Amino acid sequence: MQSIKARYQRFADVEARGRSAIYEILARHVAQSPRVLVFLAGLPQDRQQPNLLFAAMRLVAGTPASPAEFDAAIADHEEAIAGIMRTRTTQTNEPGRCAVLLPALARIEGPLALIEVGASAGLCLLPDAYGYDWGHQTLAPPARFAATAPVLACAATQNTPLPLRHPEIVWRAGLDLNPLDMSKDEDVAWLEHLVWPEHHERLARLRKAIAIARSERPRVEAGDLRRDLPDLIAAAPREATVVVFHTAVLNYVSQQDDRDAFAESMMRDPRVFWLSNESPRAFPQSAAAVGQVHDDMFLLSGNGEPLAWTGPHGQEIRWL
Repeated sequence: MQSIKARYQRFADVEARGRSAIYEILARHVAQSPRVLVFLAGLPQDRQQPNLLFAAMRLVAGTPASPAEFDAAIADHEEAIAGIMRTRTTQTNEPGRCAVLLPALARIEGPLALIEVGASAGLCLLPDAYGYDWGHQTLAPPARFAATAPVLACAATQNTPLPLRHPEIVWRAGLDLNPLDMSKDEDVAWLEHLVWPEHHERLARLRKAIAIARSERPRVEAGDLRRDLPDLIAAAPREATVVVFHTAVLNYVSQQDDRDAFAESMMRDPRVFWLSNESPRAFPQSAAAVGQVHDDMFLLSGNGEPLAWTGPHGQEIRWL
């Protein structure tokens, strides 16, 4: 159980601190609670994540305001919470991440065919439907989405190559082990509970993005990136540049050898431009080569070349 304890302590120290006071408090409590650690140890190793536990609890019993309320919810709803954690996965489909992907996408010669790995409900497959506010530059949503699209705020450094127009995307598809369907209320509720409690603006923009996805219906296939991605790449139109991208996905591929093999396959494919927006722990050698590693941020890379440090929810981009 020491590994679970360390995981929750790290979540409190690195991920929740300064971003969610209640999740920081609860994660520290879990790390020190033998009762909760035993509960988590009874779940499969890939179902012990903090985000999964906290979202499942909130879905079943509401958001606990204190460790005491957290313990009461575990005591009263243990089986229901465990059931959700066994059947659901952490699929935080954060459209705000498009604000850090767009500067990289705009540099790729188009037209583009987008393939997202770990696409969840496909909200990040629609970067050309949203508006953007990078502080010193803005990009309005397309006219047909102007009344409904979220405007994604992201603090960008002055050297970030911000686009003046949306990229031309002629085809798009996603791949996910368990795609979410935005026509199903239970899938929408799960996505909403994955948003951290204090993040009211994130929840509002998520709901706007969901409304667009319900009308646009981006294609998301059920499949495994290690097995099914080549078929999806082959299905993309030949006249388009295929962009395979992912964000906050590869840490769920537990073996470093598997992550490295995936990276090598992307680099070998002449049709593919590969965009990775992941924790620096996903490819530690690449992160170390940049210099100072920002453990609380993601590293955005294009074809293996580090491009920028980014906020985990798309709230910031620091171009290298």
